[in-house]
Amino acid sequence: MFEHRLSPLLPLPAFRARLIKTASLGFALIAASLVVGMLGYHYIAEQTWPDSFLNAAMILSGMGPIGELNSTAAKLFAGSYALYSGLALILIAGIILSPIVHRFLHKFHLESGKKAGGE
Repeated sequence: MFEHRLSPLLPLPAFRARLIKTASLGFALIAASLVVGMLGYHYIAEQTWPDSFLNAAMILSGMGPIGELNSTAAKLFAGSYALYSGLALILIAGIILSPIVHRFLHKFHLESGKKAGGE
């Protein structure tokens, strides 16, 4: 997906397209994770759709649950979803930020190669 270290820096329009592609993938993963959380809270914890959305969004964003869970199944789901959400947050941030980090490192590598070759 990314250019080789010896390749020239990606032109700005192609870089923007790459950013849009990775951001779209990240937001699609967020939406899918939110839907899974809402379904779990609605059907397992027997919450209303607005409460399911609120709890799933709060857990997914790292803020924590709202309200009380009454059944063991609901508590197990909430705990599992919270563990998943913590890892998903890191993964999605990595996906979205990877083109920016790669471009920075690639540009740095190209500039340090010019200095080393010119000495």
